[in-house]
Formats: sequence, structure tokens, C-alpha cells
Amino acid sequence: MSAWTKRGLVFDTARQGVGGWMRHSALTPTPYRIDDGRIRVYAGFRDADGVSRIGYVDVRADDPTAIVQVSAEPVLDIGRAGCFDDNGMILGDLVDAPGGLHLFYVGFQRVARAKFLAFTGLAVSRDGGHSFRRTQETPILDRAPGRSTIAAVHTAMHENGRWRLWYAVGDDWETIGGQPFPRYHIRHAETGDLAAIPREDQVCLRPQGSEYRIGRPRVYRRDGGYVMLFTRGNVTGEYFPGVAWSEDGIRWERRDEALGIALSADGWDSRTLCYPALIRQRDKLLMFYNGNDMGVDGFGVAEADADADAVRFDGGAHVLG
Repeated sequence: MSAWTKRGLVFDTARQGVGGWMRHSALTPTPYRIDDGRIRVYAGFRDADGVSRIGYVDVRADDPTAIVQVSAEPVLDIGRAGCFDDNGMILGDLVDAPGGLHLFYVGFQRVARAKFLAFTGLAVSRDGGHSFRRTQETPILDRAPGRSTIAAVHTAMHENGRWRLWYAVGDDWETIGGQPFPRYHIRHAETGDLAAIPREDQVCLRPQGSEYRIGRPRVYRRDGGYVMLFTRGNVTGEYFPGVAWSEDGIRWERRDEALGIALSADGWDSRTLCYPALIRQRDKLLMFYNGNDMGVDGFGVAEADADADAVRFDGGAHVLG
């Protein structure tokens, strides 16, 4: 029996978007609580050329299928020509920390001899998340041995003056049907200064079996430990979330069967389901996620009892209790 009840496609970007820069898709939807009545879902929205910019959709906290507001302009636009984020970006994470609301994002750049490069940037908002300014025009997590093509932060936790980061790293490509697809896995690092993230890190999860990529790690506190939702892809085209548990956030045990959600029989999430992100709303957990073709239709939501064994979390920011 599924632990999650699907509420359907919440934001159909082609139909409900503002056009222009928000023509289709809503990549890696990431919820952030604005106040008691609103949840803001930040995402990467694509224009007609497929270039994504960060914007948001506000939904009612007590009914996450009800849209309250859509950002008229991007909160973060693409970078200057030649920079690492000049061809689009997706949402990594949002963390309220000293200095403002920190937005970690993954910037994309087109190059001649690879499909793309993807590295992590940082922007900060001091107006409650309506607009963001880059801290620098270069990545905060850049190339290093073992991550020549991808270094994508998707969870950041700020605790006791230090940052813990979980991210996907890529170094090569898997050819499927004559087309290149990125190979990547999940790693962790810790730092006291986001301008000086150490190269030394730890492997958390690698692909297994027929998988060739495992990424978009969303890490939450649970029962004194941690739970991670991630998305895994295999050579036969499946693209679906998994779950792992950890006591320290570094050594992980996969329990994919515990996720408790499945593909729909038809419609926008019938072929793939990916990039889940959670937020607590009273006695419920809300899961915002993408469906077919990595979110080309927009994003949807599912809900579960917060006390269900399969989805039991503690409370707070990245602590869902």
C-alpha cells in the first residue's frame, strides 16, 4: 500500500506560467515556507530554447494544489556570457542562515566536446526570497579530480557555524542509444566557509546494478540520524526516487522500497518520477516532485501522514517533525 496520496499536477507551466522565460518545465521543485499560510516552491523554469531560470510558485499551505502567486520575473537570471551558469540553472537548496536566505543552484554551460558542464553557485536574498544576488560569478563547488563535469549541491545544512553539503559529482558519460547521458554519484563535504570548500570529501552512494547515475540528494534529519531521498537512473530508461538511511550522514544504507510511491497508470508522471523534496505541514508531509521528461509539464505534490513508519522525520529546517 502506498504511503503517499498523490494530489496531481499542481503547476502546469505551459498553461499557468507567465510565458517568455517561463515557457515550460519546473525543474527540481524545492519548497520553502514563507509564512503560516504559504509555501513557496522554487524551481528552474525553461524558455523556448530550453534555458532555465529560477522563479517560484506560491501555494496555500493548507491546500498545496491551490496556487496563490507566480513570480513575474526570475528571482535569479542566467549568468554573464562565458560564466559557468550562462545556459541555465536548477535549484539546489534554500537555507536561512546568517547573512540572508542562501540559494544554492546548479549552473549549466554548453561546451564543444561534452553535452554540458554543471557546477554549483550561491546567491543570497535579503528581501525574504523575492530576489537573489550572486556571491560570486564563479562556482563555489567547481572542478576537482573525480568531478570534471558535474559538482551539484542539492542539500546544505548550516549547524553550529559550519556547513554540511551533499552533492552529485560526475566525471564521464554513459552512451545510450547513441546519445551521451551523465554518470554521477553522491558525495559529502563539510566546511566553515562556503568560499573555501575543501576538496577532501566522502562517498555516500554509488550506482548499483543497472544504474549509471544517482543524484539530487535531499537529506533530512530523522530520529537522531538522517534520511536521504535521491533519484536514480538506469540504462533501460527508468528514472525514479530511492531512499537511504544514515546515522552520521556519510555512511548510508539504501532502503528504496520504503519510499511508498509509484508511477501513475497514465498522465504526467506515468513514465518517470523524480526529484522529490519534502516539507512538513502540520500532521502531513508534502512531497513536491517532477514527472515525465524531468519535469517538462511542471511539478506535482503528494502527501503522507507524518507519523507513517516509511516517512517518519523530525522537525525544523531539513528536520521534518
